[in-house]
Amino acid sequence: MSLIGGIVGGMIGFTLLGPIGALVGSVMGSRMTRQAKSRRNPNNLDHQVAFFTALFACLAKIAKADGRVSEEEVSKIESFISNKFNFTEDERNFAINIFQKAKSDNVSFDAYAKQLYQLLGSSPNSLLVFYELLFELAMADGEMHENEERLLRKIPNIFGFDKNVYKDLYNKYVGKISDAYEILGVTKGMTFEEIKKVYRVKRKEFHPDALISKGLPEELIEKAKEKFIEIQAAFEIIEKEKKWLVLF
Repeated sequence: MSLIGGIVGGMIGFTLLGPIGALVGSVMGSRMTRQAKSRRNPNNLDHQVAFFTALFACLAKIAKADGRVSEEEVSKIESFISNKFNFTEDERNFAINIFQKAKSDNVSFDAYAKQLYQLLGSSPNSLLVFYELLFELAMADGEMHENEERLLRKIPNIFGFDKNVYKDLYNKYVGKISDAYEILGVTKGMTFEEIKKVYRVKRKEFHPDALISKGLPEELIEKAKEKFIEIQAAFEIIEKEKKWLVLF
């Protein structure tokens, strides 16, 4: 059975209670089987469904952190789900419905995260994957907003992580993009075509072959090679980000 296919097919029921179980119940309604509802203890499939339910619920809270969720933001989330996860159509619809329900419910970001920790506290690697996915989804539009950052900062305390985990993920998903723009000397407000023009100029300026033809010292050529690689990597990061925005 697929990761959340069980719940989509009505074969799983949440004896987990709490906000995660209530959210799944609100989406699935009467489709959950009597046998599933009668289980006293959650099984592995329950935990997997809880993982994704909490993920999309917390994502909804992050998307709503600025006070509202625009149609554009919903479209971005739907595109990310489609491109990031190998979901069937039913599973994709389930994930989107969880997001839509959670963005308008009265349950807090903390409540969903705390229940997930209660369920998966013995599996810190799963919780770390969850946290990293939240970062990745929050950065899907290429920006980390202040209120999004505020919510993401809560996770280490809830999950019992070292505070450096937040710093490491921030540098990985936020710092890397900011550094890329700085390396090329461009801004996020520029179009991809404008950025590409700047990139081509810098690439030509630091291309090792061009410097060798000028008879420059070996030391300068080595430095130019390092800069050339840095410029190339920065452009690839920005190109990837801009492609996500086009998908959205």
